[in-house]
Amino acid sequence: MKPNKTIIFLGDGMADEPVERLGRRTPLQVAHTPGMDAIARAGQSGTLFTLPEAFPTSSDVANMSVLGCDLATEYCGRGALEAVSQGIPLKPGDIAFRVNFTTTDAGILTDFSGGHVPQTDAEALIRALNEKLATAQIRFYPGVSYRNLLVLSGPDFSTEITAEKPDDNQGNRVDEHLPTVNGARGGHTAETLIRLMREAAAILEDHSVNCLARAEKRSPANGIWPWSGGNSTAIRKLRDKYGITSSVISAVDVINGLGRCLGMDVISVPGATGYIDTNYEGKADAALAALETHDFVYLHVEAIDEVSHAQDLDLKIKTIEEFDRRVVCRVLDGIKGKPVTTVVLPDHPVPVRLGKHTRTPVPVSIAGPGWTADTVATFDEVCCLDGALGHLVNDDLMTRLFGPPRRDESKWLGTRR
Repeated sequence: MKPNKTIIFLGDGMADEPVERLGRRTPLQVAHTPGMDAIARAGQSGTLFTLPEAFPTSSDVANMSVLGCDLATEYCGRGALEAVSQGIPLKPGDIAFRVNFTTTDAGILTDFSGGHVPQTDAEALIRALNEKLATAQIRFYPGVSYRNLLVLSGPDFSTEITAEKPDDNQGNRVDEHLPTVNGARGGHTAETLIRLMREAAAILEDHSVNCLARAEKRSPANGIWPWSGGNSTAIRKLRDKYGITSSVISAVDVINGLGRCLGMDVISVPGATGYIDTNYEGKADAALAALETHDFVYLHVEAIDEVSHAQDLDLKIKTIEEFDRRVVCRVLDGIKGKPVTTVVLPDHPVPVRLGKHTRTPVPVSIAGPGWTADTVATFDEVCCLDGALGHLVNDDLMTRLFGPPRRDESKWLGTRR
């Protein structure tokens, strides 16, 4: 193994806020996390601001921030990133929207994930939507569970709309949070999305997949919610910015799509689901193997985010502990005695009180060769505030890890689809 290897452990949505039931402590403060605490104790800690006001409070923005992207010039919308992950070619003028399967009851959004619809069921529902709604201009694509795509094609469609995040609207009336126009060319697109939402609901309501779900006392995936549309990616590769080889390990398309745009090798792990049943050990072992061949490994785990959105406090604590024991500790054991820099952080907070993302800076700890320990002994939102790293913004984290970005503009990747 070459020196100066680096791994980031990214626990999606892991940060929180003080909870009364926990004695005004956070889930991270309560959870047993010897692996993450070891990183904090051996190195330096601080915070990273990942969700600037001018951008959505979404995971694509947050992970782009962690990975040092210039949001002002590189942000392209979640749909475009997920299309890249799936290898869906977007022609000029195409717009890709992320589409959640959702559960609605009497017009109320009751589950932004459609009951975490099983993969085979999600694919069957996508087929049904395409059979009834697809045209030369409209096409649905299956993703992972409730996370799917809609591509609109043609000159009449535009990104000049506002489409809210479904996970920000659980408990709200759907018809009060429909897509709206925010530019002169957005009218047709907003109208099309609203029509598709209404027609899809009629198709999905009595589909056999959902009839079975109800019979088994599960939430039916009886609605769709399109959001975060985009039609281009122009993201500079990590090799060109920092001179490093890199890989990403994740179960979800938005992270894998971002990785592809950054020039990272996407490593697929069998059994990685994006939920609490994911193959934790498989992801850890894949990261250890990747460290043998890459300078930088980005190991992303989605499960904590999902249970945070579900506002399940006990399960959040348990899932944080699973992430630490089955991923972080397993990797730390595998690299013991080797010159590897280890980093741990969330991409954004998801307070269980709210069940949605907030813009609060997240804790971060770094340990490894050349990192002199500060006084922080545990990894959590409170202790990290006093760490030697201070309060990081923009590409500060990546610069601390790999040095200042190279500024050769001829090295930019500009992929217009």
